[in-house]
Amino acid sequence: MRRGISALLTVSLAVLAPALAPAPVANGATGATGTGTFIGTWAAPPTTVPATDTTVYEDQTLRQKVHLSVAGHSVRVRFTNEFGTTPLTIGEAHAALPAAGGPATAVDTGTDRALRFDGSTSTTLAPGTQRWSDPVPLPTTAGGDLVISLYLPERTPGGTVHSAAYQSNFVAAGDVTGKPDLTPTSTVTSWHFLSGVAVDGAAGTADAALVTLGDSITDGEHTTVDANHRWPDLLAERLRGDRQLAGTGVVNAGIGGNRLLRDPNPVPGTPAESFAAYFGESGLKRFDRDVLKQPGAHSVTVLLGVNDLGSPGLVAPTTEEVTAAEVIEGYRQLIQRAHQHGLRMLGATMLPFEGDVLGYYTPQREAVRQAVNDWIRTSGAFDGVVDFDAAVRDPDRPGRLLPAYNGGDGLHPNDAGMAAMARAFPLQLLR
Repeated sequence: MRRGISALLTVSLAVLAPALAPAPVANGATGATGTGTFIGTWAAPPTTVPATDTTVYEDQTLRQKVHLSVAGHSVRVRFTNEFGTTPLTIGEAHAALPAAGGPATAVDTGTDRALRFDGSTSTTLAPGTQRWSDPVPLPTTAGGDLVISLYLPERTPGGTVHSAAYQSNFVAAGDVTGKPDLTPTSTVTSWHFLSGVAVDGAAGTADAALVTLGDSITDGEHTTVDANHRWPDLLAERLRGDRQLAGTGVVNAGIGGNRLLRDPNPVPGTPAESFAAYFGESGLKRFDRDVLKQPGAHSVTVLLGVNDLGSPGLVAPTTEEVTAAEVIEGYRQLIQRAHQHGLRMLGATMLPFEGDVLGYYTPQREAVRQAVNDWIRTSGAFDGVVDFDAAVRDPDRPGRLLPAYNGGDGLHPNDAGMAAMARAFPLQLLR
């Protein structure tokens, strides 16, 4: 089972220092067949893996569960080999709803659908590529789950992954993609080779998508596994209760440890070499793939920057310390690119982290955070502002998380903090 970013950092530090308009299928959900409109209902940005990750699959089935933000009558699934160095052969893939009241490994056989690729039940993805399945009729429920079973017949290194899923997924021997239940050989809390699900907006209830670009706070660090308590999940729940916004999909583009300005750059010879690759390419670099190519994307939130502040000297060189001006310039680049593609850009203020156990906080970094947050609130550069800082800070000590929202490390909110963030989102920004 993979550990979250906080656990990885804590272990490493102990070693280092003892003591909303719909988009057509062509906007992401591209395939040789089908010209309808599909909307993103779930996503997980992929990353590469460190050299120490020797995960390999062969003649095995991965049964992976995802939580859907909005419903439709048909689905497409995006598979990815973007960081693989060898071809990814998909022997067979199925999508189904989970079995009601059954074990976590079981699916509802009446909803089981074989996925196809240009009509074929199998396909091969070259290194560096991704592919959407053909549309398949499968009514889904907003706020419900979808189970995707993927058979890997050939030796396949697990080189493309979203390492922190906060969701229990299962590995089983052989091709059991179409089986109602399976006997897992292992349980993992990551998503392999899976990066998106889209539903038909025209025939279903979906009409647009909000993309939440972020780091571990958006990814769900310190939330309860299998509970879907990430703030984007809880925001999607709010939207479903709003008559005007019930058709808005929410796709999570958060990656634990991610930085706005720079790719992972662990100091040679330090423990960070064993996990920094999971932090993913910089927000600037991955913006096109993880935001612009999301089907039906209409608006974007950006909650990135805290790792740009906190990583230098811990999991990155001290020379990568950032200024407020550098972070702001990174935001300006994202805003410009979003506007060029007709997307609304919503700025989210960075959360407080004074007293964190990871070593992120210094008075100088707090000054940068305050300057950046002030710019987000007052510059008018964003199309709207989501003030997460105000929602979760301790009013008596505003540089810190409110104790009731502290996930334990002073940096990440717990389930209650995630709920506060979802409540703080101004829904009028999406109307």
